[in-house]
Amino acid sequence: MPKTHSPKFLGKRLRSLEQHLRSENPALVEILPTFYRLDKILQKMGFLDGEASLATRISWWPVIAVLGTFSSGKSTFINGYIGDRLQETGNQAVDDKFTVVCYRAPGTGKNLTLPGTALDADPRFPFFRISREIEKVHEGEGKHIESYLQLKTTSQPAIRGKILIDSPGFDADDQRRSTLRITDHILNLSDLVLVFFDARHPEPGAMQDTLKHLVTKTLHRTDSTKFLYILNQIDTTAKEDNPEAVVGAWQRAIAQAGLTGGRFYAIYSDKAAVPFEDETVRQRFQAKRDADMDIILGRMGEIEVQRAYRVVGVFETVLNEIEGEYIPRLRASIGVWRRRVLSGDAVATVVLLAATLALVIGNGWLPGPGDSPLAWISARSEDILVGLGILVALGGGFHFWLRGFIARRIAAKLPETVGNVELELRRAFLKNTGLGGSILGGEPMGWGRRTARRFQALRETAALHVQRLNDCYADPSGRQGEGDPDER
Repeated sequence: MPKTHSPKFLGKRLRSLEQHLRSENPALVEILPTFYRLDKILQKMGFLDGEASLATRISWWPVIAVLGTFSSGKSTFINGYIGDRLQETGNQAVDDKFTVVCYRAPGTGKNLTLPGTALDADPRFPFFRISREIEKVHEGEGKHIESYLQLKTTSQPAIRGKILIDSPGFDADDQRRSTLRITDHILNLSDLVLVFFDARHPEPGAMQDTLKHLVTKTLHRTDSTKFLYILNQIDTTAKEDNPEAVVGAWQRAIAQAGLTGGRFYAIYSDKAAVPFEDETVRQRFQAKRDADMDIILGRMGEIEVQRAYRVVGVFETVLNEIEGEYIPRLRASIGVWRRRVLSGDAVATVVLLAATLALVIGNGWLPGPGDSPLAWISARSEDILVGLGILVALGGGFHFWLRGFIARRIAAKLPETVGNVELELRRAFLKNTGLGGSILGGEPMGWGRRTARRFQALRETAALHVQRLNDCYADPSGRQGEGDPDER
């Protein structure tokens, strides 16, 4: 299960989070106490350690991820967006690390490239303790975090208030599992995912592995709209003047991967574009590029607002998953455990009674025909008490061994964590089957009508958070800025 930290460390991290939100996104500060209320419920149920908080398991920073195939123009796009030559560009793979780009105040020095430790050891970044996730995949690999991550800074204002993640070129056949683990982590925490493909390779069949990992995984996501598929360097098709055919081929490719609703945005960089021989063709390509770029840049500009809504959405998703998925799963696992333990107890009781009866008969300890039962009991009282004590000790010892043995067998088949916030399902099960858990019927620890009502109250609070966000970003009545009606 995920390693937790001391209360002092957790408190320091939460205070740092609150300070960040007050300066960067005040609308989210009031959501934090709602997370803390849910923490207490989940700790009581066993889904969270007593020194953990859901607030530390989600990304509060707006994150844009740029993924894609080798030489698909990701770095050129990033440099153009930021307005700084931060990433190396080229036709070959020029970077084999995940690069996190963040803002640095002007006047503090030149751009910096910092090692992966800067991300792994800082709780303010979304890759905090990612080395532990890598360690789960490859033992001993977590200490080589520098091989996977780096942090770059820039003073360009375009990146202020957000984090941008550039991935190494994606080649699913050659990817190590640890790299895929980081990729999946990025897919979960990002507010916007730009998936780049290279229009110079118009045979998408060669990219099926990439499509399978980057596209198929979005099919059942509730946040699939955050994925934008970008066909870059579309200018290379100018001589054939067939951008629609190229886009159509890629559309069919993602449809084969199972995503029928995906859309490709066709773009290219003026600085890296091939010369257009026909001015009419250039204008047509440029108009298409400009329209699609406006959509992409518009989505990138909205992510701070999207992050606020996404945080509330994560909270509601956790509530729904717990009540609709994890509690039933926990209840079912506990039910299996109880039935097996009770069955084992019944068998053990029969065996112990049979063995005791055989021992009594074999040693002639039964009262004779002329013996008074009361006199026999009185004469054998000490033996009877010792025998009962032995039976209770043997039966009790077997019972507690059995419940622990069966619990461990069932727990081994349960996932250690579930959901994007890594709720500890296995830990909750072991808490219910520990010494404090009842072998008789009943709901899992901490769950019942009262908790269900508290969940409903938290949902209503989340709805109020959404309404307050709407008050900040929407004004259907048009009354904002009109001033006091008595003064008009």
